[in-house]
Amino acid sequence: MLFAHGAGAPMDSDFMTAMSTALVVHGIAVARFEFPYMARRRAGGGKRPPDRQPVLLAAFHDALRAMPDSARCFIGGKSMGGRMASLLAAEGANVPGVVCFGYPFHPPGKLATTRTAHLPGLPVPMLVCQGVRDPFGTQEQVAGYLLGQNVSLHWVPDGDHDLKPRKASGLTHRENIAAAAAAASAFMVRASR
Repeated sequence: MLFAHGAGAPMDSDFMTAMSTALVVHGIAVARFEFPYMARRRAGGGKRPPDRQPVLLAAFHDALRAMPDSARCFIGGKSMGGRMASLLAAEGANVPGVVCFGYPFHPPGKLATTRTAHLPGLPVPMLVCQGVRDPFGTQEQVAGYLLGQNVSLHWVPDGDHDLKPRKASGLTHRENIAAAAAAASAFMVRASR
């Protein structure tokens, strides 16, 4: 799986590292890359906002093209990275499917500004692993969206945007990461047949 980071954290953030490690446990080879704005930030360019969508998609496409067997490579990401993966697939990228952890269905508090228009026409299967209390789309909010037949959801118990549960839930972040990775692995196996 080619795994893209979210808007605010690099490819080696705690979440990206934990999820990559959890996917590898299930036999999924994971490659990570950084969008240009994040690479500039890492090189000492200070905190920068994400590049515009065409730049993000071009960088994702270049990273996919560099993969040894891109036609067998799932694409996905955390939040914005997952959204870009879904847009790349919607544009016809030759991939077997998309996996997103914490899809940004809408900006927090802006329920009318959805980022779902392309999802009903997605030509490949997509799995979204979403925390039930994610401010970018809770389970209750997402239930009302038209996502299309190729989009499936795995709801992470008590999870936030990073799939992290509250202590009072009795769950751990590690357990939620592991469960999401298991769901993603099973999805990739099914979609590869």
